[in-house]
Amino acid sequence: MRGIGYTVPAIAAVVLVVLLERYVLRTGLFRKASYWISMAIVLGFQVPVDGWLTKLDAPIVLYAPDHITGVRFPWDIPIEDFAFGYAMVTAALLAWEKQRRPNDDPNRERRSE
Repeated sequence: MRGIGYTVPAIAAVVLVVLLERYVLRTGLFRKASYWISMAIVLGFQVPVDGWLTKLDAPIVLYAPDHITGVRFPWDIPIEDFAFGYAMVTAALLAWEKQRRPNDDPNRERRSE
């Protein structure tokens, strides 16, 4: 069965991160323009680096054909790499936002006096 080994975990990672934000963490990250700008910057670096690593004419990273869908775009990048990249970066940003949020209270110092 094609795509089970890498595709299913990649999709599951995205779903898990989105559900984690939506129902558990609730940081509001997805509503912030800075998040989407960050994701565009990540994508801007991911495409050339991942493209160089996975190019079919001289790959550095190899994927078992039975473990991916076989859809590659652009520059031979398996689309699953974008899902894992999204999930990984978003999870890191969610952790950052969650630990940062209590410290954002401008009245925190006044209350401790």
